Amino acid sequence: MSNVMAAQTEYDEQEGQAPAHTAAEDSLPRTEASIVPADSISVRALLAVIAIMTFLAALTLGAVVLVRSAAGEWQSAVAREITIQVRPSEQVEADVRNAVALASGTAGVSSARAYSKEESASLLEPWLGKGLALDELPVPRMIVVRIAPGEVPDLEALRKQLAAQVPAATLDDHRGWAERMRAMARRAVLLGLCILALVLAATMLSVMFATRGAMSTNRQIIEVLHVVGAKEGFIAGEFQRHFLLLGLKGAAIGGGGAMALFALSALMSDWLKGPESQSMLFGNLAIGAEGYGAMIGLVVLVAAVTAGTSRLTVHRTLKAMEEA
Repeated sequence: MSNVMAAQTEYDEQEGQAPAHTAAEDSLPRTEASIVPADSISVRALLAVIAIMTFLAALTLGAVVLVRSAAGEWQSAVAREITIQVRPSEQVEADVRNAVALASGTAGVSSARAYSKEESASLLEPWLGKGLALDELPVPRMIVVRIAPGEVPDLEALRKQLAAQVPAATLDDHRGWAERMRAMARRAVLLGLCILALVLAATMLSVMFATRGAMSTNRQIIEVLHVVGAKEGFIAGEFQRHFLLLGLKGAAIGGGGAMALFALSALMSDWLKGPESQSMLFGNLAIGAEGYGAMIGLVVLVAAVTAGTSRLTVHRTLKAMEEA
């Protein structure tokens, strides 16, 4: 009964009317109440659901940011270097010197350096082990060619020169590998966005059922407000305000937990990445300002989706109640 009286008083005050009281009502203790109970088992359960969903969505969003950042670093590193492989032959040393000279003389190339036999052996150690005798294996000699910043060398012309003067040399600009890496990054980002959409959809369904449950529980209050002339906008606004605060609180808890986890991962990145070969694969584990900004935006989005879903559900439910 106190909730009904409080809701009617609140509606009268918002409409600019003086609340009507009787002597019996004045003798009752005055309490502030809302149409939707602020603390109940269903409210606490929905708060936990929103926090968990936001946490999972934030983790997915952070993973998407990491994949995009790592893919950008890989592609940038690949674009700055090309390699020339010189197949072993009786005059392999002369071929290596000629290839280095041709690459160094190409416009846009900052440097060209041939790997020694020892350096080539160290590159193969993770797969073939130590103490490798390259003389017994047909291992090509590697030449790393670095491209000057902002320059675009004519690789086709260099490839033709190598084919004419050093037939044993093969130029690899890593274009195919970079394209596969770019496609893989796009698929990973698309998958992450799909997971994010599913999490938001699950959150909307949870809020929809919670709103309907709250309206069913407080049906008597809603009917009284209808009797005194309350508009649908007032009732929907009460539910929207309640679920907006609830969504903002739950999203802040879940998003804050995800941001704390990524911050901890960034601090422990050196330990988590392990050996240098693995760190080159996984890149930097810090999501940066872009990632944290995206997570803050996600918290606001979840709160807005929660409030909007609640308002839409209230309007539909009120229409169904009127038709019934």
